[in-house]
Amino acid sequence: MSRFSNVAIVGGTHGNEFSGIYALKQWQSNPAITARDSFSTEHVFANPSAYSANKRYVDCDLNRQFDPKLLADYSLANYEQSRAKALNQQLGPKGDPRVDFIIDLHNTTSNMGPTLILLTLDMFNKQLAAYISERMPDAIILVEDHIEPIQHAFLCSVGKQGVIVEVGPQPQSVLRHDVMESMQEMTTHILDFVHLFNIDKVPALPRSITAYRYKETLHLPQNAHGERIGMVHQHVQDKDFQPIQPGEPLFMCFDGTELTWQGDYTAYPHFINEAAYYDNNIAMSMANVFTLTV
Repeated sequence: MSRFSNVAIVGGTHGNEFSGIYALKQWQSNPAITARDSFSTEHVFANPSAYSANKRYVDCDLNRQFDPKLLADYSLANYEQSRAKALNQQLGPKGDPRVDFIIDLHNTTSNMGPTLILLTLDMFNKQLAAYISERMPDAIILVEDHIEPIQHAFLCSVGKQGVIVEVGPQPQSVLRHDVMESMQEMTTHILDFVHLFNIDKVPALPRSITAYRYKETLHLPQNAHGERIGMVHQHVQDKDFQPIQPGEPLFMCFDGTELTWQGDYTAYPHFINEAAYYDNNIAMSMANVFTLTV
């Protein structure tokens, strides 16, 4: 794989996820923190209008607007749709981008700890995952390779490579010291690894690590009219990436009915009760656990 010449660190893709925004402010004030000799680093504030409004987004979720079909459709011109096209021109264009590597910084209200989300598992990403796991033992590696990176609608998919740093739990529109430090630490390790990769000095790494792979999304219980009739069960709440077996409690309905996990596999829930997903009645995502061999 060729070396990385341009790295973009993106914050504020969602305007009320403050850690990435305030980390950008610090790094813009002291660019030496994110500078490395083997590549140039730029800092990108993705959604300033949503931040000014103290909202996740103004019109629609910016981090779902980078599907190639959406980027090519200029009739889609609300604020985030237009902002996505501008960012695609600034960092991309997708498919032939100017920027080699994008680190997109996010917070979640879910108890996910420091999570590194990968879109693909080529050798670079496998080594990056092992490098992060060794230096941050509490880090979670989550793989979302169910579609090709070029088809992903995430902002980080605009670059030749891209990852998401997702850290929680943190309420929307606030800052937490521990969450901020985890985000800064993970980002620093990613930058260090890219530099080591560029200069052919990647150190010896673990031959295998534990990782999780996205499998499906579950919705909150609803009636025939689409009205919410239940909530995430306390058996699951705050237990991101802990196993749930078929038949174990998953939802509690308001009438007292307990709904259990009906899948045919041991699942590892994450993004549990994410506040930002309530507008779509999303309860959580499910993953499989696997051994990632480097």
